[in-house]
Amino acid sequence: MNILFLGDVVGKPGRRAVRTLLPGLIHREQLALVIANCENVAGGAGVDPDSCRELLAAGVDVLTSGNHIWRKKEITDFMGQEARLLRPANFPPGTPGTGWRRFATASGVEVAVINLIGRVFMDAVDCPFQVVEAILTELAGEVGVIVVDMHGEATSEKGAMGWFLAGRVSAVIGSHTHVQTADERVLPGGTAFITDAGMCGPIDSVIGVKHQLAIRRFRTHMPTKFEPASGRAAVQGAIVTLDPSTGRATAIRRLQAEAERLQ
Repeated sequence: MNILFLGDVVGKPGRRAVRTLLPGLIHREQLALVIANCENVAGGAGVDPDSCRELLAAGVDVLTSGNHIWRKKEITDFMGQEARLLRPANFPPGTPGTGWRRFATASGVEVAVINLIGRVFMDAVDCPFQVVEAILTELAGEVGVIVVDMHGEATSEKGAMGWFLAGRVSAVIGSHTHVQTADERVLPGGTAFITDAGMCGPIDSVIGVKHQLAIRRFRTHMPTKFEPASGRAAVQGAIVTLDPSTGRATAIRRLQAEAERLQ
């Protein structure tokens, strides 16, 4: 069984790349489930209902998010209406929405998807290690396939989460930095891991942003409104192969595909 995790989808270019490439990928890779981080899907920062609907219509099954989830005020009500949209589980109690949920593949395999966010170089939130421990206790023995989106800035924190959950979940996939790492591997106990899945968005950019704007920000240290770059777009992510009867991963490989080349 193959599960695809797509790195942060950035603005219209990212949505276009996913819309263009995903149907073919689902067929060629025989994907049972597609998960995508959508926290930057609307204008490059934030999430809105229309952008979510576009990704879901393109074939994404589950949407995870991160620290930019509340940038668009209209997402708050939508969060309660769309079960396929998650926010980090370790946001404080009382935050709208949910941080994990069970989903079923077309063949009936139940998959639990957990969305976490790191604390290093990020906002102060509840401890992701304690929160995921509580979730796993609740899930104990009920779901064999568990995928975790660890949305974080620090590679060390994401790596620590991978080892913390080794042998206890099917995959720990890092997101947030928009830079795909080359450390994909299967940890002891059958847990697939990669520090960051990358991004779906414009290639000729600085993490999806127009490079001129990023340079201006670094050179002047003045507030600069970031805008998604245009031009060539690609999807990046990771494909996890696992045994649905045990939940153990047998392989993980990086995905990089440029939209224009596969249209």
